[in-house]
Amino acid sequence: MENQKTIETDIIIIGAGPVGLFAVFEAGLLKLRCHLIDALPYPGGQLTEIYPKKPIYDIPGCPEILASDLVSNLMRQIAPFKPGFTLGERAETVEKQADGRWLVTTSKGAKHLAPVIFIAAGLGSFEPRKPPIDNIGEFEDKGVEYFVRNPEFYQNRRVVIAGGGDSALDWAIYLSKVARELTLVHRRTEFRGAPDSVEKIQYLAEKGKIKLLTNSQVVGLNGNGQLHSVTIQHDTEGAFQIPTDHFVPLFGLTPKLGPIANWGLGIDKNAIEVNTLDYSTNVPGIFAIGDINTYTGKLKLILCGFHEATLACQSAFKIVHPDQKLSFKYTTVTGIEGMGS
Repeated sequence: MENQKTIETDIIIIGAGPVGLFAVFEAGLLKLRCHLIDALPYPGGQLTEIYPKKPIYDIPGCPEILASDLVSNLMRQIAPFKPGFTLGERAETVEKQADGRWLVTTSKGAKHLAPVIFIAAGLGSFEPRKPPIDNIGEFEDKGVEYFVRNPEFYQNRRVVIAGGGDSALDWAIYLSKVARELTLVHRRTEFRGAPDSVEKIQYLAEKGKIKLLTNSQVVGLNGNGQLHSVTIQHDTEGAFQIPTDHFVPLFGLTPKLGPIANWGLGIDKNAIEVNTLDYSTNVPGIFAIGDINTYTGKLKLILCGFHEATLACQSAFKIVHPDQKLSFKYTTVTGIEGMGS
């Protein structure tokens, strides 16, 4: 990474969730170039990571849309503006340069330079909630995965999923069509996920498509360098082992501000304070949009994040092009093609 070329752009967007992606569109209309950085290995943020198959009902013009489809649509919408992506790397440090631009360096040493930063990091960087199993670290990437990144990875494999929320239910339903054997383990009988998903799980269990173990927990992992079985503790039946190739605990993600907390920004209860005029922070040139920010009357809705991104782009233009006059145009008049640089 030492000899890697520094990526130069107009706006560095930290966070490739829906609000960060939409910011690319609004910036593109103003002919501002964007590069996005995200710790997750793909765009979409929480929509991709936590509830890809969950319907969303409050996106204007879409009575109902799956979270994953919203991400796909946003990617199509910003494609004409050719944004850059640094994925699977966390933004670690932000340093002001002599020429007034910001240098953002990632956890893997990638360097990015721009006059403007948009922090669209949702609830911060996510870390998986790991079950309290002593030797779980020994089997990470050797049979234990905290994210389902590629469903085909589990083709014809034996898979044990643990959890009772939407993510666990969604992936259990999906992987039941891919895996050779699928077991869903939940410590209670009641699930926290969408009722429709719970019904599907119960139907699949009745049909023998999945094995459903409630009132149970995975308490042990067994193998020699590679996972070969898990130990289950049932509330009444005691402990027993299940042979498996993969254990996927889906207990949600713990949001952490991470390095952002050290960047000199005004922070209130793990959120960045902003001016609602343009969602600028106390540091000139750095804006915060979406769930990461806080202000009087804040609502943590994707819709509100889209609005915040739009206004932030207007001020970003003035920073990137201080000598140019910004004239607002409707897309119905200008169209999209050819507006990106």
